[in-house]
Amino acid sequence: MGDVVVIGGGQAGASLVARLRAKGFEGGITLIGAEPVPPYQRPPLSKAYLLGEMEEERLFLRPRAYYDEQNIELVLNAPVTAVDTVGKTLIADGRKIAWDDLVFCTGSTPRRLPAAIGGDLDGVYAVRGIADVDAMKPRFTEGASVLIVGGGYIGLEAAAVASKLGLKVTLVEMAERILQRVAAPETADYFRALHSRHGVDIREGVGLGGLTGRDGKVTGAELTDGSTLAVDFVIAGVGIVPEIELAESAGIEIENGIRTDSTGRTSAPCVWAAGDCASFPHRGAQLRLESVGNAIDQAEAVADNIMGAGRAYEAKPWFWSDQYDIKLQIAGLNTGYDRVVVRRSGEAVSHWYYAGGTLLALDAMNDPRAYMVGKRLIEAGKSADPEAVADRATDLKTLLK
Repeated sequence: MGDVVVIGGGQAGASLVARLRAKGFEGGITLIGAEPVPPYQRPPLSKAYLLGEMEEERLFLRPRAYYDEQNIELVLNAPVTAVDTVGKTLIADGRKIAWDDLVFCTGSTPRRLPAAIGGDLDGVYAVRGIADVDAMKPRFTEGASVLIVGGGYIGLEAAAVASKLGLKVTLVEMAERILQRVAAPETADYFRALHSRHGVDIREGVGLGGLTGRDGKVTGAELTDGSTLAVDFVIAGVGIVPEIELAESAGIEIENGIRTDSTGRTSAPCVWAAGDCASFPHRGAQLRLESVGNAIDQAEAVADNIMGAGRAYEAKPWFWSDQYDIKLQIAGLNTGYDRVVVRRSGEAVSHWYYAGGTLLALDAMNDPRAYMVGKRLIEAGKSADPEAVADRATDLKTLLK
């Protein structure tokens, strides 16, 4: 067996190297991370970690000792600057490292607010890594004013944390409504009402015109509707982009991320990709999924294929978001839906997305049973009668028969 080198110390990279060893891979394994800490969970950063409910070491996917015990070389604080796919080498922090198989698990990076509108002022943040959250944590003091730009899940989660800590929160969304790209109006209505009950000022159809500052520090915001705000700091939640620059500079094909075939292979021999950075064939297009579940499953498939399994990766999309005391669980992809069926059971609510009579996806708010049933149906390629779903008298488990 040759040597496998993985670029990227996130969920995908950690899952891949662990899978290789669990499956009996005996060659050398090197995991290269740009940050100074071992691979860690990112979802809790904008929730439990920001709230101070989780210590840094609890974020780590595995303790440092695991990598030594499994004979995995962990190279940290070492951004990779060049990859030679012909000579099968790369440069990480000035060090040349050879490989027989290389895997890009470079993930994604948040979009930053442009410097032209004040995005480079002190007090303007994005949520991606531990360092980002550590930098903004001291700003979360009761009574402080925060502007959140972007009404997707990252922005809404940050708003929930800020509200719980007693901050004055304003969230602006340039689109007609929050969650416009990812969820139905019914789900947007649910979360808009939730945040309003907690005092968050949500302004939809309103963009950020520019930020103003004094002595290099942000102090205010001008919105596209002509209004102005005094702010103590700003959080940008305006989406993420895949980290493709390194692969692109190495001559690897790019299409909605690093393009792979169904097994995770890129256009370069012995080079693979997995996680947020990678796209894979799905219904005639190259799909890229930004989720923990995909990072784990796709990375494990690539690990198996490095060892010769030759199995196609079949995505089973699932996502989640925690806001206040609400746990949102999402199964499937709602692209192409033409109907949303709403099911209520006490405080639990679920929204089921259909295209004709085909169940595509569901959003379940504090409704783990609906999520479990819907997820199993979707993964099995089955649907449930919409009228039965909407009927509170229906025992959801009977839909699985």
